[in-house]
Amino acid sequence: MANSNSNSTSSSGNGESTSSSQGSEKSFLASAQETVAGAVDATVQAVKDHPVAAAAVAAGAAAAVGGAVYAATQLGGDKESASKK
Repeated sequence: MANSNSNSTSSSGNGESTSSSQGSEKSFLASAQETVAGAVDATVQAVKDHPVAAAAVAAGAAAAVGGAVYAATQLGGDKESASKK
C-alpha cells in the first residue's frame, strides 16, 4: 500500500513538471516564431529596397558554394587516383 502511494505521488510530481516544461516550450517556440517572422520581414524589405545588391549577394553565395563543392570533389578525386597508382 505504501508503495502505490509513493508511485502516485511521484507520478503527479512528474505530471506537474511536464506541464510546466510544455508551457515554457510553447513560449520559447512562440518567441522563436516571432523572431523568424521579423527577420523574414526585414529581409524582404531589404531586397525590395536594394534588388541589385541582393542579387549580387545571392550570386556571391552561389559562387562560394559552387567553389567549395568543386574543391571537395577535386580533393576526393586526387586521393582516389593516388591510391590507384
